[in-house]
Amino acid sequence: QVQLVESGGGLVQPGGSLRLSCAASGSGFSMYTMSWYRQAPGKQRELVAAIGRGGRTTYVDSVKGRFTISRDNAKNTVYLDMNSLKPEDTAVYYCKAQWSAYAYWGQGTQVTVSS
Repeated sequence: QVQLVESGGGLVQPGGSLRLSCAASGSGFSMYTMSWYRQAPGKQRELVAAIGRGGRTTYVDSVKGRFTISRDNAKNTVYLDMNSLKPEDTAVYYCKAQWSAYAYWGQGTQVTVSS
C-alpha cells in the first residue's frame, strides 16, 4: 500500500546537476530502506544508491563522489542529488522502498545528459 512518485528528471548538459525526488504515500516511511536504481536502454536495472533507516548510505562505484542520497522522514521523501553529470548517467531513474519482504517501486523519471 506504499506508492512512490519520482520527479525532477529532465535534460541536462554534461557537468551539470540535477535533484531527483521520490515522494511516498502511506505510513511507516521511516522504517523503509530507500534506494535509487537506474536503467538505460538495452541494459539491466542497477542499484545507484541506498540509504537505510539509520542514515547509512551506499553507492555504486561509478557515482561515488558525484551523487548524494538523502531522506527527509518528515516529508516522506528521498532525494538523489546528482552532480558532475556524464552522458553515461542517462537512464530512467526509479526509487524503491524496502522493508522486510516488502518492496515497492515508483514509475521512474527520465534523466538525459547531453550537450
